[in-house]
Amino acid sequence: MSASSLIQYLLDHSTQLNCKIVLADLEIERAQEKLNNHPNGEARKFDIRNANDVQSIISECDYVISLMPAAFHPVIAKECLKQSKNMFTASYVSPEMLEMHDEVKRKGLLFINECGLDPGLDHMSAMKVIDELKGKGAKILSFESNCGGLVAPEYDNNPWNYKLTWNARNVILAGQAGAKFIQDKKYKYIPYQQLFKRATSIDFMDYGAFDVYPNRDSLSYREIYGLQGIETLIRGTMRKPGYCQAYDAFIQLGMTDDTYVMENSDKLTYRDYVEAFLPCREGVTVEDNFCLTTGIEKGSDTYNKFVWLGIFENTQVKLTDGTPAQILQAIIEPKWALGSNDLDMILMQHRFVYELNGKKMERISSLVVIGKDKVHTAMAITVGTTLAIAVKLFITGDLKATGVVIPVKPEVYLPILNELENHGVKFVEEEKEI
Repeated sequence: MSASSLIQYLLDHSTQLNCKIVLADLEIERAQEKLNNHPNGEARKFDIRNANDVQSIISECDYVISLMPAAFHPVIAKECLKQSKNMFTASYVSPEMLEMHDEVKRKGLLFINECGLDPGLDHMSAMKVIDELKGKGAKILSFESNCGGLVAPEYDNNPWNYKLTWNARNVILAGQAGAKFIQDKKYKYIPYQQLFKRATSIDFMDYGAFDVYPNRDSLSYREIYGLQGIETLIRGTMRKPGYCQAYDAFIQLGMTDDTYVMENSDKLTYRDYVEAFLPCREGVTVEDNFCLTTGIEKGSDTYNKFVWLGIFENTQVKLTDGTPAQILQAIIEPKWALGSNDLDMILMQHRFVYELNGKKMERISSLVVIGKDKVHTAMAITVGTTLAIAVKLFITGDLKATGVVIPVKPEVYLPILNELENHGVKFVEEEKEI
């Protein structure tokens, strides 16, 4: 769902770069559709599980961009390293990827990671402010960074106030790593079971209030951002109010578990599926049992979110050997799909508190991006175009780096941010004394 804008950008620049785009997918028809008969595009059928496919297609290319699910990046990376090919991806750097750094650097190669939206654009835009403030001699006391992939307000017409603009599986599994951060000089650790309960609230420009839950490991970014000694550092994910409270019910019941298969899952109805996670209570309906177990009041706005999803209906699951998380995804995905005329929205905001010349200051840097259509969504623009610009800059020699890197150096993030402004990706800044 993030690939379309990347593919279009590279095709649009292919003549200038004197290159051909080989687009590989398990379903070649999808690749052909994305290329739309462009003379510099070639579609190929590709199966990541076939080692010959991996070796063959990488051997034919000069640069490799992986938009596979994150678990497959190391497979691509190992072959790129073996064949001395540069690699680009938008995903988080995995420990396995990081282990390759020394050899990648020794070979003079670049494996750029975390070069999409979040992670990616968040790093670049934050580092631009951090480097500027440090250059003035400021002491940064607090840094809070929040991002949300949401539906544009005029198309926000379901009770969850949410529609899918990226991998649905990742949405279902979001937060399972828990969160750790530092707040007012105190270390905080939130396990998955508490994460959505501990959501806080922020206001974003003229868009109103949003819930925010902490995102993964914020502590590691103290070193990455050069903010050792900072008093507060929290990275979070934004949702509309009420989402976190409702989604927490799925987590508490165990419906987001992806570690085991439910017996005879294809014979279950949605109602059976929900009931499987509830205690036995004689003479109590599934709806009442759900409310008794979760503490959600029947008839409340929160309860009506679940009714709207259809989880109490006798609809067949039709998923063989499904895990709880896979079945939940199958129920939710069609209900949260973007409509044919819907537009999505990306919101990102950084809040810095710093001291300079005896004054305590606050700087807020905010980004709003609205999608163009259902294909070139705000998510696809901010993930795909960001990565595509990095690829172009490397090909033209305007991006010089080696090793396994993320875009936190000025020579990497400045040219990318500058060009992104031409695509409507521009931060607005406010500053005041506090």
